[in-house]
Amino acid sequence: MTFVVSALDAIAPPRPGATGWFDQRAELGRGYRHLPPSAQYLLAAVKRTLAQDGIGDALLAVPEERRAVAVGTNHAVAGIHAEIDRATVDGEAHLLSPTAVPYFSPNLIASRVAMEHALKGFSLAVHTPRTAALEALQAGLRALRSGRADWLLAGATEAVPPESDKAAVTVPGAAEEGALALVVEPEVAVFAGGRRALGRVAVRSVFVPPGRAGVPEEVRAAVGVLLDGLAAEARRAAEAQLAGDGSRVAEAVAAALGVPAEPSGAGSLRPLQAIATALTRPAGPRLVVAATAVGNVSAALVTPTTPG
Repeated sequence: MTFVVSALDAIAPPRPGATGWFDQRAELGRGYRHLPPSAQYLLAAVKRTLAQDGIGDALLAVPEERRAVAVGTNHAVAGIHAEIDRATVDGEAHLLSPTAVPYFSPNLIASRVAMEHALKGFSLAVHTPRTAALEALQAGLRALRSGRADWLLAGATEAVPPESDKAAVTVPGAAEEGALALVVEPEVAVFAGGRRALGRVAVRSVFVPPGRAGVPEEVRAAVGVLLDGLAAEARRAAEAQLAGDGSRVAEAVAAALGVPAEPSGAGSLRPLQAIATALTRPAGPRLVVAATAVGNVSAALVTPTTPG
């Protein structure tokens, strides 16, 4: 069975570092004020996506136990972790908000989406540095193909990490902020509903041991496995881009692909944003790759629907 992306939408600041750009009351209504910003962003992106023509009706036509959600994030709740640490050290843990503290677990963000929209097939959260969103989409697509669900909501959300999160703020590029959600359905269901698919996405991942990043032939072999796992079409992609972290692994993978390694902000959102761009501004197949210092490498082959 062929699965396609049928809808997507995003929440993002107008420019890096913008303040006061998100109004949770206007986007979500009452009852969301105490949720962490990353949860608000994702819930708003999901709301926008499901409001598109035919998408909400298509969701309701799928049994609740056949709906699923997969979300990637790196720094969604880093601010809450910092707040809990600070309150604990200062002896003021009693001042922590009982409605916000449970979100010390980033998994609850995907769970909150699942609860609001009765996505009972499975709820998955992935947190691998930079590749989390691609890996979440990969796992979700694999579950669809294996018959675990019939309808998938995939997404990513990030919030700017606090200054105390040295691992994030010292990475080249501004930290990511915002969220993106996309819906994946069987192609036959989209056509039966008289709707138009945005396109197809395939995702694969490999591991490049950081200690072997300086051995070009081994990196090329790993990248070859990655591309072969996607399809021969991946080697003929019209465009390719790699979001990296300035590490030896990212540079080596970029060299093997023959593309520049574009430093990205701390987070996993940018690769999913690149997929959305490829789907909404079709210009032939596009390869989106993310690589990180710890060795995780994920690639998405995006094949947009031909206009007309």
